[in-house]
Amino acid sequence: MEDLVAQVIAQSVSRTRAGWFSGLMGVVIFSGSLPATRLAVMDFDPVFVTVARAAIAGIIAVLILMGSRPVRPIRSQWVSLMVVAGGVVVGFPLLTALALEHISSARSIVFIGLLPLATAIFGFLRGGERPRAVFWLFSILGSGLVAGFAATGSEAGAVSGDLYMLGAIIVCGLGYAEGGKLSRQLGGWQVICWALVISVVPMAILCAVTLPEQMGVIGMPAWLGLGYVSLFSMLIGFFFWYRGLALGGIATVGQLQLLQPFMGLILAALILAEPVSPAMIGVTVAVVLCVAGARRFA
Repeated sequence: MEDLVAQVIAQSVSRTRAGWFSGLMGVVIFSGSLPATRLAVMDFDPVFVTVARAAIAGIIAVLILMGSRPVRPIRSQWVSLMVVAGGVVVGFPLLTALALEHISSARSIVFIGLLPLATAIFGFLRGGERPRAVFWLFSILGSGLVAGFAATGSEAGAVSGDLYMLGAIIVCGLGYAEGGKLSRQLGGWQVICWALVISVVPMAILCAVTLPEQMGVIGMPAWLGLGYVSLFSMLIGFFFWYRGLALGGIATVGQLQLLQPFMGLILAALILAEPVSPAMIGVTVAVVLCVAGARRFA
């Protein structure tokens, strides 16, 4: 009996570690999303970037599903898949692309630190998770640090950009939580692939309608940005992310998103030559401590 209990505990620990590793890989990939989107919207219209990334990823998802032939979702799961599609395939990409017309990628990236709290709330509402009270304390503290950092400084058009980003955080948190819950039944990569399949036809049509008239004026950085958000942000990153949420827990693994703003800021500094302030480094250390505390008391 003792051996059986020890085996169950060991399997649970191994599952949790695998979930954290997969979640971390997803966060690393997503960290490049906003800098890449910023590059893309320099030459492309935000609506085109949104529908093009979904159409490209959707076509790849169709090919993956045709090759693997997974079990089709049941009727109730299609509703959840539509929520996922609305949140992470359409809502978040569109709202962030619109935000990046008004604010810098550095400012928009910091708002991503609010995603763990949004994900945890929707994990509580939709996923039936019940983290301990101390977990919520660390989660709110970490999110508050990020929000305070975002509130420092000002940019032209910051109000509009900030509102777009707040909307993006809400719909993305819902899409993450719904997808994490569904991944326990379908598997992480299947969830994002089916969500993309739902969207591929309308997104492909809109892509053709919004196609730039003069493709020759589009610079290589914009093409590279579009390529990144289509392949990595819209598809590959979710393979790791939804698997992590399913294995390690939506609220728990979701705290790794607190690291994403600062990874993104480093990329923004390297790719877009945006300044990295000492305050960012200080807040990074504090946020890492919040992640560790949330993980300890989840």
